[in-house]
Amino acid sequence: MAEIIRMPRLSDTMEEGTIISWLKKEGDQVETGDLLAEVETDKATMEMDSPADGVLLHIAVKEGTVPVDSIIAIIGEEGEDWKAILAKAEKENAPATSAAPAAPQEAHSKEPQPAAAVSAQATTGPLVEQAPAGGNGRVKASPLARSMAKELGIDLHLIQGSGPGGRVIKRDVENFRQRPAATAGMAAPAETYTDLPLSQMRKTIARRLSESKFTAPHFYLTMEIMMDKVRALRKEINAISEEKISFNDFVIKAVALALRQHPAVNASWLDDRIRRYHYVHIGVAVAVEEGLMVPVLRHADHLGLSQIHTSVKDLAVRARERKLALEEMQGNTFTISNLGMFGIEEFTAIINPPDACILAVGGIMEKPVVRDGQIVPGYPMKVTLSCDHRVVDGATGSAFLQTLKQLLEEPLRLLVV
Repeated sequence: MAEIIRMPRLSDTMEEGTIISWLKKEGDQVETGDLLAEVETDKATMEMDSPADGVLLHIAVKEGTVPVDSIIAIIGEEGEDWKAILAKAEKENAPATSAAPAAPQEAHSKEPQPAAAVSAQATTGPLVEQAPAGGNGRVKASPLARSMAKELGIDLHLIQGSGPGGRVIKRDVENFRQRPAATAGMAAPAETYTDLPLSQMRKTIARRLSESKFTAPHFYLTMEIMMDKVRALRKEINAISEEKISFNDFVIKAVALALRQHPAVNASWLDDRIRRYHYVHIGVAVAVEEGLMVPVLRHADHLGLSQIHTSVKDLAVRARERKLALEEMQGNTFTISNLGMFGIEEFTAIINPPDACILAVGGIMEKPVVRDGQIVPGYPMKVTLSCDHRVVDGATGSAFLQTLKQLLEEPLRLLVV
């Protein structure tokens, strides 16, 4: 008996998937567990296994984006009538009935793009935006505009028409004539653009952060932390350690210990209750080519600086290669976003659900500071805590930052706690 293969839900937040390529072709014999296709989800590019034995009778979607539960293929016995099976599924109002056998690829293709955008992606040279032309390539223009352009020696193809249907009219010719490039006998710069299709990751980032920003009432607490002693301790550690500890490793360790002391910050809003976690799983924001991924460092409060360094380094490399397992991107109780390495001094971050808080970490800047009435060089670092006011109040967030400040300004405590 033939089996209909649908787009699986490969992550808890996945609503649609993009088929990148098929690893089997129609007519191939497949067994349960064989790799069928590569599918891009909102979090990673994954390989989809075959759920059944048989022959791959029909591929309904060669490539493109389709909703979860949409029909993408049929596996059955050789010679079985897959068209009848597909028709029956549609009759029963199964999801993704748009995958009709007459035009399966078109039914699931990406959204059509403007002609200019398609051209911009298909060519490497610049685009020239031209006035609309008729079927014979002739520019649509009023007789007066055409006469004026001929008299002035202006190419109508360079003028963007503002008349009905994009027709070039007298005003367009006059405006074009007044441009410095036109009066100098030069073509005006082309007004081009490129429309970029949204990846599943970018769609999910947009949806989840929009939900967070407009659902969770954010407020922000900023504090300056002196990192002079961290700089000195890091230099001593790296002189004898095989693993070169980063400033971010110190921040992660300090945050983890501060969360242990302030469980009210290590929490989530669950609509009818607040959940306080008895463990510390820190999400570490990592910039990737298509956006942002947040691998999770589990039980960070029980890890030493070297362990934090090697774990974060491994997670970041595999995040950029899109090789993280789903469980490595779930379960965070708090998130850190560090842009200090990009020269950013201070910023605010949007809370990463389901966390109640996220810490935005700026760069360590050398500045003159006042100590004991004297102006001396110092190394302050600004951090901003974004809080969900449904879970964390101002005093609670401030107490957490005070503890974080104490730990980083006396970093030897990180080595003994």
